[in-house]
Formats: sequence, structure tokens, C-alpha cells
Amino acid sequence: MSELPVLPVTFRPGRTRAVLLTAGAAIFVVITAVALMLERLGPGERLSFIFTGALMAGVLAMLARVKVVADDSGVTVVNIASKRRLEWAEIVQVNLRPGDPWVFLNLSDGTSLPALGIQPGIARQRAIADARALRALAEARAVRDPESHEG
Repeated sequence: MSELPVLPVTFRPGRTRAVLLTAGAAIFVVITAVALMLERLGPGERLSFIFTGALMAGVLAMLARVKVVADDSGVTVVNIASKRRLEWAEIVQVNLRPGDPWVFLNLSDGTSLPALGIQPGIARQRAIADARALRALAEARAVRDPESHEG
């Protein structure tokens, strides 16, 4: 088994994030420029153009915020519109199967939590390495917690 990452560690789709944030900024700039260059628009119409550009950029920024942060006490999963804190003992399994859009965390309560911060979209090999690192951390932390092995 490879070495465990030094905690705290943050997993996020770096290339996807860069594309989303760049596209958001470009969309905002272009729509704002169009609003300011069109002479027939009134102030309210210009403002609505700018607001629409800001709204589109905001949506792309929300898509870019996804991440998984692992530290000594557990994992924080930040998805598009939610954030959830998990203790290491709650994570039973870390899955990234072929064809999965992102990592899924199987939890001790029988549910599964998508972790969008590790996704094989643009950088497949990076996502696989990140999933393996998170899996290794979860397995190492589960072994250290004697309560999870008592019957």
C-alpha cells in the first residue's frame, strides 16, 4: 500500500474547477460588455443583462465549489448545494467504480453519499489516485477506532 496523504488533505477536481470558474468569468464579462455596448437598451435592461451574467457565473461557481476535506477527526464533503461532516467511523467504504460520475461513500447507517469532489471527468487518473488515497485513509482510520470493531 502506498503512503497515506498528510492530513489535512483536500480533494477537488482542479481542472474542472478551473474550466468552470474561467467560463463563469468569461460569460459575465461578455454579457456585461454586450449590455454596455447596445445603445438601445435602457438602464433597467442593462441591469437585467448584467444580473443574468452574474447569475450564470454564480451557478458555475457553485458547481466549482465541490471538494472533500479529510482531517484527523473525519471528512467534510462539500457538494453543489450541501455540506456534510462525517466521522471516520461513519465511512464503511469508498467507491469509484467504472462509469461512476464521482466517488460514493457507503456509510454506516446504510446510506450512500456522493462525494463530487472526486470525479473522473477531465482528469480520470487523478480521480482514481484521489479515490485510492481517501479509501486508504478511511481504512487506516477505521482500524484505529476500536469501538467500530466491538460487537
